[in-house]
Amino acid sequence: MLFTFLLIPMSARAQDLPTRQIEDDSMLRISLLDSWFRESPVTVLEKRPEIHTLRGGSRVQVRADSSGQNQEEFAVVLAREQNGTFPGWAQGSWVLTRRRDNDPDGMRIRIFLRSDFNTYIQFRPLGSDRSLMDVVVYDGYILRAQPLPFPFQRLLVLPVEDILGSVGNRFPRRYFDPDPGMYRDTREFVRAVRERLPELRFADDGAIDENGQFVFINTLATQSLTNQGLNCSGFAKWIVDGMLRPITGQRLPITPLKAHFGDRGASFTEPWEELRDPFFGLDWIRNLASIAGTALRSPAFGSLEEFEVQTWNFTHVVERRPGGSVVAVYPGFVDPAGFGFDGLHALMYTLAVDEPNRIFLAAISNELPARQLIPPQSQPRIRAFFHVAVLVPFFNENGVFSVVVFESAAETSFTRFRTRYPAGHFVNLVRIPVEGRFDP
Repeated sequence: MLFTFLLIPMSARAQDLPTRQIEDDSMLRISLLDSWFRESPVTVLEKRPEIHTLRGGSRVQVRADSSGQNQEEFAVVLAREQNGTFPGWAQGSWVLTRRRDNDPDGMRIRIFLRSDFNTYIQFRPLGSDRSLMDVVVYDGYILRAQPLPFPFQRLLVLPVEDILGSVGNRFPRRYFDPDPGMYRDTREFVRAVRERLPELRFADDGAIDENGQFVFINTLATQSLTNQGLNCSGFAKWIVDGMLRPITGQRLPITPLKAHFGDRGASFTEPWEELRDPFFGLDWIRNLASIAGTALRSPAFGSLEEFEVQTWNFTHVVERRPGGSVVAVYPGFVDPAGFGFDGLHALMYTLAVDEPNRIFLAAISNELPARQLIPPQSQPRIRAFFHVAVLVPFFNENGVFSVVVFESAAETSFTRFRTRYPAGHFVNLVRIPVEGRFDP
């Protein structure tokens, strides 16, 4: 269930504290137990917001919120202060969802350990003597339905750290304690790319060769002086050239980037490859990543097992459907297609935490009918990798998470990128380490 919390610019907030240093509010919750958590819903919904001050000086606004999509529910929000406001998702905020019919089985608790509406832990009842815990980042469930040895009513007043301590190292604390200082090189990389973008324009099939000439990828013919530009693949090469040229002194030749790389097809796809080249985007990013990994690290980093993203740290995702949101099992990596877009935001977040200072080249694919080669009645389908983009997940100086998307000689919105493709589309990702210098 979603409630309409107050939104303020996240880039304006101060950096969060380490989660273990969040001021405990359990004494406040004990004082609210009868008047807000157990009082009749009608009475609670008529209450005016209250301001309380914790022993350490943190201010908390207690309020009722009935603005959620499910009108059978409402929330009691203990909103921590941030920049003079109480948005409801600031670090340490605590939210109890209640039912209007006062059914205790419908209660839930959500706690924001970071000042990020998309990252939280939550708790649900499990019978009369136990509870369940979820850990959610950007609609991905890193932990789902973890049993806790506490009745739900006990969670209303327990210190948060006592609850987390009960699950030990199964609680993935690192996803709530990112160190913004670790992303300085990535932030500098993003700044440098943005500074050079005005030099570029889009041109179909365009790239820059090893001699610095604008050419067409297919034929290597020189582009006209009045129509020079890059397509999505050429732009990804331009970015990788900018990372490698300060080290190697050279730009990459184009022909080796078109070579087949790894398993990515079957015998029946071979004739279609000559006609449509469906694996071009996949081969292109794999070759770029292999060359970059070798140059920036060592030959070992040029192997597919090292640079292709094939693991994920969440089991379920929230799927947005016309009738409402549902929690579904996430299948993860499908070889060689990659990952479904419904888990891409969570994947980018977890990769940013686990692998700081990496960019990810993405090859987007979909299954298409091979009508040109076979009789219409057969209609087999083949996966075609038709677009390439560069994804850069990182945290800014204040710990705010974002994903920058560079594609087709421009910067675009990550929200639009991940919602652009309907069901059935996948994204294969390869990683490249970020270096401080950029000169394409």
